Amino acid sequence: MMNRLAIACLCLVVADNLHAEDWPQWRGPRLDGSSTEKGLPLTWTATDNVAWKTPLPGIGHSSPIVVGDRVFVTTCLVEQKSVDKSRLLICIDRRDGKVLWQREVVTSPLETKHGLNSYSSSTPASDGQRVFVTFLRSRPMTEEDAKVDPKIRDGHVSWKTLVPEMVVAAYDLDGNKTWEKVPGRFYSRHGFCSSPILHKDLVIVNADQDATAYIVALDRSTGAEAWRIHRPNRMRSYCVPLIVEAGGKTQMVLTGSEGADSFDPDTGKPIWHQDGPTEQYVASPVYGSGLLFMTAGFPTYHNWTVRPDGVGNITKSHIVWHENKTSALKASYVPSPLAVGDLFYMISDSGNLSCFEGKSGKRLFMEKLGDHHSGSPVLAGGHVYLTDDAGITYVLKAGPTFDLISQNPLGDKCFSSPAVSRGQMLIRTNHALVCVGKR
Repeated sequence: MMNRLAIACLCLVVADNLHAEDWPQWRGPRLDGSSTEKGLPLTWTATDNVAWKTPLPGIGHSSPIVVGDRVFVTTCLVEQKSVDKSRLLICIDRRDGKVLWQREVVTSPLETKHGLNSYSSSTPASDGQRVFVTFLRSRPMTEEDAKVDPKIRDGHVSWKTLVPEMVVAAYDLDGNKTWEKVPGRFYSRHGFCSSPILHKDLVIVNADQDATAYIVALDRSTGAEAWRIHRPNRMRSYCVPLIVEAGGKTQMVLTGSEGADSFDPDTGKPIWHQDGPTEQYVASPVYGSGLLFMTAGFPTYHNWTVRPDGVGNITKSHIVWHENKTSALKASYVPSPLAVGDLFYMISDSGNLSCFEGKSGKRLFMEKLGDHHSGSPVLAGGHVYLTDDAGITYVLKAGPTFDLISQNPLGDKCFSSPAVSRGQMLIRTNHALVCVGKR
């Protein structure tokens, strides 16, 4: 009898692990905010239905990632009295919220940034063996540095004495640094936020900026450069690329550099390009209904879809529908959209949630949720989760009608996006990492 009971328990554990899914990078395993997890909580408060809450030092807007029983998050110790501030990678036990280790990745003066940005906004990524992080490090300019002309579009006084460099570093799961690389400089009046993403044996980072811009792929094991894409315009954008099977091929799609582009993520070679429709981009695209949905909001506001089977310049041939006379209420600048079956969800920075028919572009509803949103929505268990800057998470039943189930405050501001794993939701607020759900 005991052997049968043990076997039955083991089968339940194995079945649970088979259905469990890590959240290993920005917007999860598919880079689109979707999770296969079921049974996530629908209601909570700052004290109810919370498994644990771990205070975090410093400030950061980066989102947490989950790898097995480990959670990784970054921060910047802005309260340090020295000119150089520490940027940290922190490892937390997912089971009880205990801090397992923290590592100082970079020490550097604080860079110029937008008021809604932070000094630790890039979300880490993990392949299950290593954790990859990106930060900006400013170092004193040398005579040799002064000879390099990065063709800065919009300069600042500090850039005449300091050289801002993008640092990409890799750590094993026990906190040992395995490599560190500087792919190039990074100039942006809005600050830094370039979350790494993973593809096969590559770590890919977007460096659209106010100077000579690029996208770079590094070998995950060594940090050696595998390929580099030259970006044609010196224009800051913060879009994390989407890697997706679409149009009969694997594509890496992103907005930025005054347009939308698709590349082969294995080689960096271009597949197609769309001109415009605006100047700056932050939100990542999503894929659904056989279409790529994109939203952008500076200086003009747009929602549009693209057929992914094009080659070359597709501006006049592959745009299926386009809202080009919209406003800040009806398009997003920062939050990324969500594909839900044949629907697209989009939350504007000002908190207006819209739902579109994927193929027609018909707006099925637009409803107000919160005063301001920076985080991106998550889809799990047939529900859509959206956290606003006040730390309130709105839970809706996914579908073509507006069906609000709950509003769940945490009592602290939040500028990150949730992570989902093993029936729990991890939300990074200004002062803590909160694990919502059963222990």
